This record gives sequence, C-alpha cells and structure tokens, in this order.
Amino acid sequence: MTRFAFSIHATDGKARTGTIQMRRGEIRTPAFMPVGTAATVKAMKPEAVRATGADIILGNTYHLMLRPGAERVARLGGLHKFMNWSRPILTDSGGYQVMSLSDLRKITEEGVTFASHIDGSRHNLTPERSMEIQRLLGSDIVMAFDECPRADQDRDVIARSMEMSMRWAKRSRDAFDSGGEHAEDAALFGIQQGALDQGLRQNSADALRDIGFDGYAIGGLAVGEGQEAMFATLDFAPGQLPADRPRYLMGVGKPDDLIGAVERGVDMFDCVLPSRSGRNGQAFTWTGPLNLRNAKHAEDTGPLDPRCICPTCATYSRAYLHHLIKAGEILGAVLMTEHNLSFYQQLMQAMRDAIGAGRFAQFAADFRRDYLGR
Repeated sequence: MTRFAFSIHATDGKARTGTIQMRRGEIRTPAFMPVGTAATVKAMKPEAVRATGADIILGNTYHLMLRPGAERVARLGGLHKFMNWSRPILTDSGGYQVMSLSDLRKITEEGVTFASHIDGSRHNLTPERSMEIQRLLGSDIVMAFDECPRADQDRDVIARSMEMSMRWAKRSRDAFDSGGEHAEDAALFGIQQGALDQGLRQNSADALRDIGFDGYAIGGLAVGEGQEAMFATLDFAPGQLPADRPRYLMGVGKPDDLIGAVERGVDMFDCVLPSRSGRNGQAFTWTGPLNLRNAKHAEDTGPLDPRCICPTCATYSRAYLHHLIKAGEILGAVLMTEHNLSFYQQLMQAMRDAIGAGRFAQFAADFRRDYLGR
C-alpha cells in the first residue's frame, strides 16, 4: 500500500505530467480537483463526479467542522464513507475561510478565534486543531494551517503574516506526525505565502523545505490581484519549491488560468468556478464561455460544445438548457455542472497528452486562439 509517491513522466518546458500514488488511487497530473465544500460537489452525485474523470476532490475543513462536525463525521465512518467517495480527498486547512471573516475573527500567535457564519457560535482554530479535524475527516491530503493576507497590504504586514504561517506550518507538521495511523496513511502539504513578493516567497519556500512536506501549495493568489500579477508571481514561485514534489495552486481558476499555470510548472488545482458557473447558467467550451441565459440560445438545437464528450453535450440541446436555466429548474444546474466539470477534466487530459507528446506550447497557443480569440 503506497502512502504517497509522486513521479514525473514527462516535461515540456516548465510543464510537467505525472502521477501521485496514494492508497485510495492514483491522481494524474496536471490535476483539477472539483470542490466538495460541505461533503458534496453541488448538484452532482459522487459517481457522476468520478465519471467526469476526476481523480480527487476537495473538502472544506471550516465548513465541515461547523456542520455536521468533524467528530460526527468520524463517528459515521469518515468523510469518504459519509459522502460515498472512495478515491482521494484533499481537505484545506480552514485558514482561508476563517481569514475571510474579517469582522468575525481575531488572530493571535496561538491561532484564530472566530464566530460561526451559521449561528454565531465561537470557535478556536489552531494548527493543532486543524490537523485534528482533518484526521477525524479521514483526509488523504492534509493542508497545513496558514494565514492568507490580502496582496494589497503593506510588505511588512505580509512578511509578518508569512512568518507566522511558517511557524504554524511547523506546528502543523508536529501535530500531523503525532496523528497515529492517519499520519501513516495520509500526506501533508505545506503552503507557500508571501503575496506577490519574490523575496518573501523565497523565504517561505526555504522555511517549508526545512520543515519537509509531501507536497507544496502556492497560496495567496487568485484573491483579486488579477491574472497578469498572478502569472508574474508564478514565473518564479513554483521554481522556488522542490522540483520532485507536487505543486498545488490553490483556488485557481478559469481555463486560461490553468493553461498559464501549467506552463509555469504547477501540477494541481481546485476551484468552485466550473460548478458555481454551471449553476448560474455559464458553460465553458473550447471556443470560450457561453451564457445560456441569452435569448440567442432559445431555439438552438445544437450541443453546448460539439467537441465535448460529456453526457450533457451528447443528449441535450442549447435550447433545452436555456429553458431549464430560465425556468430555474434544478436539472439545469445538474446538467450544466456535469458539462463544466467534464470540460475541465477533458482540458486536463488534453494538457497531459500535449506535455507527453512534447507539444504543449502549440497546444496552449491553439487553445488561446480558440478560447480567447487571440
């Protein structure tokens, strides 16, 4: 039984394709993880998520600790059994969600005290408690607890935050290692911080390397800085992290974000965009996004995307999907989410194939031409 192993099969420039081996299955990289915030990928059965090609999903520590509670999930057999997903699950640490509660939380060296957005109850989240919650959930890839400051803050503020996150990373490592059988089955990823600053990112990477993790995430991006600034940071940030470990860009992103990040050496992604956009009537296609609310689709008998192989595109017309979305029918959210998640997985497979064939640059150029019109 393999706890965690990462192998790189091919590279093309900075782009890499490989496999992460874990006891619950293999994860093909570059990988996109659908977001199952509250033990569900919204509007999708777990078996339907798997059918899109997803090897791994993401669960949310903050939301699950509040409802239904990590201890309850553990009593019910763990998150995999609870939600009927047998493959790997990555859980975030809860730090990002807590940090976004600016009016409801207080940060100290010990951790974060916050009020639940659900009922106002008070909670304390520390690196040790985050590791405990993720152990109770039965996570396969556990994320270190960190703080995610806004990128537009003063450098001194970002530096102090990053330094505290690195102290929290060491505490996360120590707490994870004392987790008994879970530590023997799961993997722990550290999170690089430092906003857009190359020097701070390097300091963060050095601290994480000294602690030692199975994989490394790039945090603090896709929080409003814009694609140009994000790509400028990704020009150096992945290369600061160990080359023999997976690199995970948290919370990204649009299809063209994924292409640009893979070009810069990123291996893993997660984002609510495909599922949230689907529920709101937006479809991602090889020729760009479509708004199915637009009247021009009302009598279009064609599929969402002729190049897509998902069941939605094989069975339903744009006209029908337009009707479902306009009528507010639940089936509209189901079919649109199924398509978007399938499109994202087809995009990841296409990137893996292109890297393996040594033609990623041409693939990226063709994609941008068709998707962005440039």
